[in-house]
Amino acid sequence: MTPAAEPAYVAAVLMLYVDLPDTPLRPGPQDQSLARRLYQQAVPLALVESALLLATLRRMVRPQELPPLSKIRSLAYFQPVIAELQAQPLPAGYLDYLRLKFQAVVKTLPNDVQKTTFPNDR
Repeated sequence: MTPAAEPAYVAAVLMLYVDLPDTPLRPGPQDQSLARRLYQQAVPLALVESALLLATLRRMVRPQELPPLSKIRSLAYFQPVIAELQAQPLPAGYLDYLRLKFQAVVKTLPNDVQKTTFPNDR
């Protein structure tokens, strides 16, 4: 990874993050800092995407009788899953499966679900 590639990597991580359900509309300074650290640690972008999708799918397919989870406030929420995938990598092609599964689950969400910036949550 080259220093010139850092801005593109950071932007890609942040875009993946904010495009998820239950995440803020805009990343905060801590999110940007974490994305830069992931780049400096040479964490592959595909691994980060896999971790974000896997953690989000785990949240989305929880049994409905369980209480709802609170909104995700930080990219740091995904750090344990990133570490999990670094320790135990996913099989080849699994990211494609996660993308398809995510698209299928998102289609089942109500249309009126919109992202918010948590104005009443702070």
